Amino acid sequence: MSGVTIHQVAEAAGVSASTVSNVLNGRTDRMQAATLARVERVIEQLSYRPNRAARMLRTGRIKVIGLIVPSVANPFWGALARELEAIALAEGYHVLLCNSERDPARELKYGEELLADGVSGVVLCSSLPSLDHVAPLLGRGLKMVAFDRTAQAGDPPSLASISVDNAMGAELATRHLLELGHRRLAFVSGSVNSVNRRERLRGFRAALESAGLDPADAIVWPGADTAEFSDKNAAELGRNAARELLGRPRPPTAFVAINDMCAIGICRGAKDAGRSAGQDVSVVGFDDILLADLFEPPLTTVRQPLPEMAAETFQQLRARIDSAPVAGRSLLIRPRLVVRQSTAPAPTGATVPVSRARIAEQAAPTGARG
Repeated sequence: MSGVTIHQVAEAAGVSASTVSNVLNGRTDRMQAATLARVERVIEQLSYRPNRAARMLRTGRIKVIGLIVPSVANPFWGALARELEAIALAEGYHVLLCNSERDPARELKYGEELLADGVSGVVLCSSLPSLDHVAPLLGRGLKMVAFDRTAQAGDPPSLASISVDNAMGAELATRHLLELGHRRLAFVSGSVNSVNRRERLRGFRAALESAGLDPADAIVWPGADTAEFSDKNAAELGRNAARELLGRPRPPTAFVAINDMCAIGICRGAKDAGRSAGQDVSVVGFDDILLADLFEPPLTTVRQPLPEMAAETFQQLRARIDSAPVAGRSLLIRPRLVVRQSTAPAPTGATVPVSRARIAEQAAPTGARG
């Protein structure tokens, strides 16, 4: 039956409309069991679904949160959406997904539209250094959690920031390659004008320096100097980088990629150049997307613990939606290196003596910090 109203449900069940509303919203602690069963039976018989727009007009909010990601062209963001949606649904919330391409104007526009539609909380995944462009939305009551971005000076005081420790992850990847004997390393990324990418580059350089190598001697792919952020072109960027770098007189023997899609592109570019990933060159990715284990060769990568990160993100956002103003919080979550078959010892003659003990002496990272 279509067009059923709450008043028709109430009349059929012999109760008031407020009683039906209490059932729909889970306020049944003081309700008699027989009354609850009768109302639920009528709701099912009439196929009644509450009018979400009407509920918004009454309460000023709906149980929907926004998720603004750079682009689901990178499977990492699709995996985050899946994890966050599962958690939200279990708590009675729905998720609206938006792709921003890390464009501040687009992020602001999506935020304005979500707020106008009654959505009171948003997870923002841009990792831009400044969030000044969305500050007016916070002033108008929009609750926000920044994902994959550490707290920055000047951030709004109510903002929660949740991220894997990107510098630690890149250090783990780089140290792994050094321990395999690689000394000619390349870092491949698009623009490093985002917080997380800067941190990964910093971790790469820190690992080299800790091993007694000059970070200035490492190769940083020129693509990092561009203004292009795009996630959707990461694989092609990696492929182009591998082709160009492996054609140099002194090519790298190992690559640290900004993410798994870039790493997959590097593996393909190596093949184009007549090299084999996991044999002639080593490649480490970042994220541990589903494709990483399915790719050939299976990709060594830095795992972001998405279930844990999504759960913490939802809880931080829910606390801000449900409560009085909550103080900001910055949480770093420990990554883990997953070693598969895209990395191997450096080719004979490609190593330069460096103290293995010095690599091992690098201070162990501290883990999650609040």
